Amino acid sequence: MADDRAPAAPFDRVVLVFNPAKAGMADRIGDVQRDLTAELPDLQIDLLPTEYAGHARDLARSVASRGAALLVSVSGDGGYNEVVNGVMDVPASRAVCTVLPAGNANDHHRSMTARPLTEAIREGRVHRIDLLRITFGGAHRGQVQYAHSYVGFGLTPLMAIGIEKGGKGKILELLSVARTLSHLKPFELVRADGATARFDSLILANISRMAKYGTVSESNHPDDGRFEVVTLPHAGRWKMALMTLRAVTLGLGHQPSVSSYAFTTRDAVPCQIDGEVVHVPAGTHVLVESAKGALAVI
Repeated sequence: MADDRAPAAPFDRVVLVFNPAKAGMADRIGDVQRDLTAELPDLQIDLLPTEYAGHARDLARSVASRGAALLVSVSGDGGYNEVVNGVMDVPASRAVCTVLPAGNANDHHRSMTARPLTEAIREGRVHRIDLLRITFGGAHRGQVQYAHSYVGFGLTPLMAIGIEKGGKGKILELLSVARTLSHLKPFELVRADGATARFDSLILANISRMAKYGTVSESNHPDDGRFEVVTLPHAGRWKMALMTLRAVTLGLGHQPSVSSYAFTTRDAVPCQIDGEVVHVPAGTHVLVESAKGALAVI
């Protein structure tokens, strides 16, 4: 469903949202603030540090409710997801979003056309991109979340959990992925037509590349009202390992695209939304739709 909200330029202020507890963040924010002040001395710059998980969404919601702010999430995919959801909490908001990469996963930033922030602000060229709208039923009836990049079930969230437990760094991450594959369990979904499907992995992607897993699709059009569906039916660990190897080397090639995808979980299954892992109980109806043009960005 298209979003008819008006374009949100020019900006009346720039708001930097960031986690002050993250290593090196103080220097990063200082550098960004100095660059903006030097290049755009008349522009108001506000700093909004977060204090707890989910705080960025609350802050973004407050900012989006007044004026025409440019919300800059200085974060990884998870922090940007909170900011995006905060803006989407405010109907008819004039806020515009962008992200400066400062996290372990920066898939969204890598998939977009990169320009210096000061240059993008000076040009003020706002465009709209699609989001994935995820509606959960069952025990979470009516709960809606948005994803700027992807939703993954099965392998991708398990890999994220394994990497988090195993530590950062290429060697540790590869070892964590290997351990995850050895413990992978398939999950069952019931589609809208009543058919049951058994998967090792299901990814619904609005971007083509996921840094931890490689290239999942050749398509890279986050504004066409569609998203890619990357599935791996249950076929054993070796096939899963080969798919993972192909993703990080050659890429998975063209994938089918849809505007919506619905199913009900037969099993409890981990779910990863823009890098953040949630656990979906058995019997939950899940509807993922393309929210075309939902988010104004630079």
